Amino acid sequence: MKPVTFNNTVLRDGHQSLAATRMSTAQMLPAAPILDEIGFSGLETWGGATIDSCLRYLNENPFDRLRALKKAAPKTPQIMLLRGQNIVQYTSFPDDVVEAFVRANAAAGQDVFRVFDALNDTRNLATAIKTVLDCKKHARGEICYTTSPVHTIEAFVKMGIELEGMGCHSIGIKDMSGIMTPKIAYDLVKELKGKLGIPIVLHTHDTAGLGAAAYLAAIEAGVDIVETSIVPFANGTGQPDTVRMLALLEGHPRRPDYDPAKLQQLRLHFEDVYQQLSKFTSPANERVDSDILVFQVPGGMLSNFRNQLAEQGMADKFDEVVREIPVVREALGWIPLVTPTSQIVGTQAMMNIKFGRWKMICQPAQDIALGKYGKAPGPINPEILAMCEKQTNSKAVTCRPADLLEPGLEGYRSQCAEKGLPTTDEIAVLFAMFPQQIEALVKGVPAAESKPATAPAKAAEVPAQIPASSGSGVNGCREMVLTIDGRRHHVLVEKLEA
Repeated sequence: MKPVTFNNTVLRDGHQSLAATRMSTAQMLPAAPILDEIGFSGLETWGGATIDSCLRYLNENPFDRLRALKKAAPKTPQIMLLRGQNIVQYTSFPDDVVEAFVRANAAAGQDVFRVFDALNDTRNLATAIKTVLDCKKHARGEICYTTSPVHTIEAFVKMGIELEGMGCHSIGIKDMSGIMTPKIAYDLVKELKGKLGIPIVLHTHDTAGLGAAAYLAAIEAGVDIVETSIVPFANGTGQPDTVRMLALLEGHPRRPDYDPAKLQQLRLHFEDVYQQLSKFTSPANERVDSDILVFQVPGGMLSNFRNQLAEQGMADKFDEVVREIPVVREALGWIPLVTPTSQIVGTQAMMNIKFGRWKMICQPAQDIALGKYGKAPGPINPEILAMCEKQTNSKAVTCRPADLLEPGLEGYRSQCAEKGLPTTDEIAVLFAMFPQQIEALVKGVPAAESKPATAPAKAAEVPAQIPASSGSGVNGCREMVLTIDGRRHHVLVEKLEA
């Protein structure tokens, strides 16, 4: 069996998980040529919350970052994380906007697209995957791993077979909460390798201390690639460290050969960067936290949740709220907890404790129950569904949600033109998701002075934004629609930075 290889995540998920996505392009560029020389299978450099962070906090054009990193590390494929029909936001966008985003991204140098959907609804992946294939780029279909009565190895393998049938070049197992045990990692990889003819990649976090052990088991089962990072942007809520994984594989026939001197260079560089970003780091994100195994909440969200509850005057209710999370999750069809569903479930759990169970339902939770985010893996609680249908005076959606959205790209172009902005695909798709931020960037307004977005610019009817933030994401204000005693109230919630 050939050696396993590593993708490196330090330039995306590493700092997203451990430093609030605040690493700048200038801090990345000295490391990029070294990363490029090591021989990793890929470098994850883009997507997830980095687009938001570039615009909202760093005064950077994210496409310029991609071009700069591609120039600095031309040999190694560059990887991005794409939320399917949500792109890199929290709501569904029309097909033409998704297509334009992928085309612009591919033209800027992106090589590999990790495409996932929070509900594992493959209908929400179809447009993005097809466009990636049309652009002659690598489509990696992601399976979001979680546990519940409806999430079985058989179900995950079935999804993998479907993704291969859609044309994916590889399959990623996305263990966003770091809850995959070694036995499950072995069995799932073994089954996928036995049924599929394309490479399998495992992505996890070491939040519960299981990440490295899961990787070892997956390597025994034949996984093709695992994803590691570089200390100090590694371990804890991040991916296992590269040097650590190499040590664990010492003497193993599948151990890859990466230059230890170059890895040490990277560590020294990133230790300096970590110090520069110290206001965004926290010991809580660096340590193993077994609570994740009980509540299945992504590690970054769990640590951030304490702060959010304190802001709501509910610091003493933390245990009650996290115990409520599985209750909400079951009622909403056992949805996986990953952006944006982790934020929705956490917010609804908080409301259940604060106001009484299901006395107040935030609009995103209603939208999940009504199928506006896609088909949930399990059945929606019929009482909650009936309540949401009554409160919204609407019936549940059974088609692919994006089928209800009118084309929006030309509308976004027109809005850009009206504001004196370029009307390229790059600017139009960024405007669709972050209108205030991209306008501020183009017009030279410092990031700190740009107004936070309350919702995407409207060219089509889309679900409301998500109010809460996970520790691995970045947020400003979010619009919420609360239903209290049958009446809908629009409110704006702002998460304040410490």
